Amino acid sequence: MLKLIGYADRFSVAPGETIRFMVSALEDQPYQAEIVRLIHGDANPEGPGFKSEKVPSGAEAAHVGRRQDIRAGSWARVPFHLRLKDLHSFTVAAMIWPTTPGKGRQGLIGHWDEEALAGWLLEIDGQGRLAARVGDGRAAVEVGSGVKLHPSHWYLAAMIYDAAAGTLTVIQRPVTAYGVVTDDGHAAQAAPAPLIPDCAITMAAVRSGEGVGCHYNGRIDSPRLIAKALPPERLEGLFLQPLPADLTGSILAAWDFAQEIKTTRIVDAGPEGLDGEIVNLPTRAVRGWNWDGSEHCWWRKPAHYGAIHFHDDDIYDAGWQEDFRWTVPDDLRSGVYAAHLWSGDAEDGTEEDYIPFFVRPPRGASGKVGRPRLAFLAPTASYMAYANDQSHIDAKDAEMVIGRLLAYQPSDVFLYDHPELGRSLYDSHSDGSGVAYSSRLRPILNLRPKYSSWLGASGSGLWQFNADTHLTDWLESHVREPFDVITDEDLHAEGYELLRPYQCIITGTHPEYHTVRMWDAMKSYLDLGGRLMYVAANGWYWRIAFHESLPGVIEVRRAEDGIRTWFADPGEYWHSFTGEYGGLWRRQGRPPNMLVGIGFMAQGFDVSSHYRRQPGSFDPRASWMFEGIEGEIIGDFGLVGGGAAGLELDTAKYALGTPPHALVLASSEGHSDLIMLVNEEFGVVPPNLRGSEHPDVRADMVFFETPNGGAVWSTGSIAWCGSLSWNGYDNNVSRLTGNVLRRFLDPRPFA
Repeated sequence: MLKLIGYADRFSVAPGETIRFMVSALEDQPYQAEIVRLIHGDANPEGPGFKSEKVPSGAEAAHVGRRQDIRAGSWARVPFHLRLKDLHSFTVAAMIWPTTPGKGRQGLIGHWDEEALAGWLLEIDGQGRLAARVGDGRAAVEVGSGVKLHPSHWYLAAMIYDAAAGTLTVIQRPVTAYGVVTDDGHAAQAAPAPLIPDCAITMAAVRSGEGVGCHYNGRIDSPRLIAKALPPERLEGLFLQPLPADLTGSILAAWDFAQEIKTTRIVDAGPEGLDGEIVNLPTRAVRGWNWDGSEHCWWRKPAHYGAIHFHDDDIYDAGWQEDFRWTVPDDLRSGVYAAHLWSGDAEDGTEEDYIPFFVRPPRGASGKVGRPRLAFLAPTASYMAYANDQSHIDAKDAEMVIGRLLAYQPSDVFLYDHPELGRSLYDSHSDGSGVAYSSRLRPILNLRPKYSSWLGASGSGLWQFNADTHLTDWLESHVREPFDVITDEDLHAEGYELLRPYQCIITGTHPEYHTVRMWDAMKSYLDLGGRLMYVAANGWYWRIAFHESLPGVIEVRRAEDGIRTWFADPGEYWHSFTGEYGGLWRRQGRPPNMLVGIGFMAQGFDVSSHYRRQPGSFDPRASWMFEGIEGEIIGDFGLVGGGAAGLELDTAKYALGTPPHALVLASSEGHSDLIMLVNEEFGVVPPNLRGSEHPDVRADMVFFETPNGGAVWSTGSIAWCGSLSWNGYDNNVSRLTGNVLRRFLDPRPFA
């Protein structure tokens, strides 16, 4: 079990700025802290090993450890209003779509205090039935529908309190009735007048003291609060637009979740303006109870998207208290850094943690005299997409996909035991719906040096952050070329101006996720003479959105096509954060081939292979790259699967935008049958998807010139950088990459 975990309030920090660290010592033990420059995060004994350098910081003092918990689960709250005290007879109603009605008690909407036994509450009871509850401060009375709710079906859910009769009624009505299914329930009994507490109204959870619990899984649409006891036959009228005239005068609150979908607000269209807010980012821009398929874009017909999908494992901000902070010195060079925490001397890593972050160049200083000409673009959006990925932990066929037994680390086991840390964009929520939002404001246990990834403790499938340190180590330890580090969030915020000062940009190994601003910035950079080294594969694949007001959270909608572990439902392909259409960039007329000359073609996770030189490598336009390289085989070695071509592979495809003058320099070969063609490449399933059968299962290395003297060099493999350090950096992968880097940093324009 891990004993120390933490996170920072940002990924990217400039000299002169302050970064804050939040830490949980799970056994309340004291711990030490320091700031280090991370050079090589891969602890694989076949490579250079873990490398870091301590940075004087003032954080070295012992810290008093304390346990900090995460309260996962999304819900909504509406601040207390004095008008709520005036309720005598009342009706509460909403359309609900429960996804796990049998999981236990779940709050729907209530002005309720569990500890005080005061107020009113509409909920799902422990038997999966709709129930209503009132409390007078001494005792609670609950009445249940007596009929179980069916998962993923719409219901009208209502409670009616009649003060004159002293009765409490609960009504459960399916929107779609089935002839042989009985899920229509109605019950009433005597109940005392509720004591209205001085607390907020909650939705999708039950208030208890200062916290909430009993989180709801499912959708809520159009909650209503009426200041009279309605006859049951009038309940459907509450969901008509416009409201019937005889109901308008009794409306106390009519929350319309179709308004301000891009925000965290919930809007009350009623007379009192009882607006509220959502907590922990439940999913918005989802189909409501009245969605009929006539429009698939939420902002074109918002009335059909008046639902919010709540989950008991949603998390945005862990909300921990700060433990220490660090102001970055003005003269600190840009790079990859981490707060190193440790307690005790356990060799299994359970008593230490690293919290990575990136020191960017000083704001406004990039490109000035003395600044590096090279920038490493850290793919932090992709790090966020894979944050706390648990697909290898609970996927039933993971071992079949990778062709070997899984090797779990302590952090994998800890994630399994602590789902409150939140999931990745590759996981599903506890109710089976896909995770569309991912935040960095929480501990991210697979974004750590020494993490060997879910593909094997040997590091053969090193993935994301640690794999990118193969590149930063090569730049620092072998090439010794000064470089700045910039991040996806920087690029999204600042656009082309962030890239403009640099002679060359080099990517990480897997820059998969990009916003429109990021895509446009890179296109402008290349069109205006920039040079790009794409030492990666599966880049510029998914379109994402950053939230327009909340920091550090991204959204994906896995629409229509592509390699995906869950599927967005029809009508839910547009991002809630921005209103932009989601899915593959390829499906939106912007394949990665248009930027880097190649695009995603094959995937497999067992072993990596090598490249063989192609005729393009002997063309005078590119032959300089191969100076000092003998033979035709390149990269038949490496720390990632034993070769330079593996995990995911990109190929040239002129129909998708590969420039007609692009040279194919080398192509991989000899891939295993567990590396297969991606599904966006075929309609009818062909019989020859496997590496030994399909000619497109390969990586293509390409080079082409761009307007205004620029150029692009792309390797087409996630495993490429894992071969840089082989044999003490003395190998043809390192030499080839170095030749390209030196020429790309030469100001002479390409023809």
